[in-house]
Amino acid sequence: MTVHPSFDPLPADATQGIIKLALLAVGGQGGGVLTGWIEDLARANGYAAQATSVAGVAQRTGATVYYVEMAPATHGTPIFSLMPAAGDVDIMVTAELMEAGRAIIRGFVTPDRTTLITSTHRMLAVSEKTVPGDGIADATEVLAAADIAARRVIAADFDALALAQGSVISASLFGALAASETLPFPREAFEAAIAKGGKGVEPSLKAFAAGYEAARNGAPKAAATQPATRSDVPKGPAKLVAAWVTLTTRLDHLPPQVAELARPGLRKVVDFQDLAYGRAYLDRLDRILTKDRAPFDLTREAAKHIANAMAYDDIIRVADEKTRAARMTRIAGEMGAQDKLMHVTEFLHPRAEEVVSLLPARIGAKWAANPGRMALIDRLFNKGRRVRTDSLRGFLMLHVLGGLKGWRLKSLRHATETAHMDRWLATALGYVPQNYDLAVEVIRCRRLVKGYSDTHARGLSKFDKVLAAIDLIRDREDAADWAGRLREAALKDEEGKALDGAITTIRSFA
Repeated sequence: MTVHPSFDPLPADATQGIIKLALLAVGGQGGGVLTGWIEDLARANGYAAQATSVAGVAQRTGATVYYVEMAPATHGTPIFSLMPAAGDVDIMVTAELMEAGRAIIRGFVTPDRTTLITSTHRMLAVSEKTVPGDGIADATEVLAAADIAARRVIAADFDALALAQGSVISASLFGALAASETLPFPREAFEAAIAKGGKGVEPSLKAFAAGYEAARNGAPKAAATQPATRSDVPKGPAKLVAAWVTLTTRLDHLPPQVAELARPGLRKVVDFQDLAYGRAYLDRLDRILTKDRAPFDLTREAAKHIANAMAYDDIIRVADEKTRAARMTRIAGEMGAQDKLMHVTEFLHPRAEEVVSLLPARIGAKWAANPGRMALIDRLFNKGRRVRTDSLRGFLMLHVLGGLKGWRLKSLRHATETAHMDRWLATALGYVPQNYDLAVEVIRCRRLVKGYSDTHARGLSKFDKVLAAIDLIRDREDAADWAGRLREAALKDEEGKALDGAITTIRSFA
């Protein structure tokens, strides 16, 4: 939380003339409600006020720019503007941290006059989610820019404060606005504006008070809690639990730095399939360990990436994940629907490739090689579908599909994934005698393959491109460095432009 309480009085034209307040909020944050409260607050206290809003396209359905201008009614009939102008905003309120950054970029926040009130929580934009690697913007840079750009900054996680009181962020931001004393109205007037709304008054007032307190004195520190520990022994039939315990004893024979990642990896593959699949995972690690040496970077990286490769996202896994009780509990918690009816709609868009991948390996391969059959399947199944998993029919359909683990190992998808994984590991191990570091980088390249459907296909294409380019420079002393650069280039953008540029550079000297 950041508060700068020492500041000069507002300029005379702002306190005695028109006060200009802008608000940036996305769908579901109550921006319209907050704007209505501010407008009612001004008019109830002898001010003329005007509020406007213009929808944007920054996140979800778009960040809406709400704008309020107010002036004492005793000054005659004021002429108000319809939109904020750069360098001409007294108070900037943003309901998410990156919206504060956008406000700064647009010039709405200036050091000579603007008080910036912002929540520090994040709602990731589409542009951040679509980057194959880590596309999350740096929050510290935004806060640093705010300290420079604004005359005064009030920042805290107002979203968490509101949720803790069973309300939404608009109420806690209203409390922060009251605490900032940038509007010439007492706290009681703000609370009266909330009460006038008549809906959700009690939780809104509690969130208002929490926001007011955080803006004045800092957000309360959470009580220190011990990190949750997870038992290695799962619950279930005694026979299966005993087999699991026996399987985990093999981890004790691995180097500690390898076992650290092999333990969660084993859990992942067993959860994906069964105990026999877990044994196959450890067998692969043992084969790599025989060709490794201290400090065992090769096997350590393999422990993570082999688990991810074995637990690939197929239709069966997607259906299983969508019908798990833990997921339903999480959604209910996020939506605040513990004691309310909740409708959950799943959006499915299976391609012909996903449908054929469920067929037996030999038959599926023949179908996949037949363009006519693939086109027919695509016409039949490649349609957007909405499945209500809060209904018995929708839930049972996905639950039955998610229970086909016994069939998975016979499918074309499993045969394809296994063959690809074996080629990848063989390529990496082939570099060990010549260039150990390059072998480690090739193991790390598996990070490029992730997701489901089109996302998986794009990642697989990039992975194959990177390995082909690595083969061109395998004899260079700096081959491992170039392999790392290729991987990072592949993670930079979804289209693969950075990767294509790096490959062009390599071909110029390979």
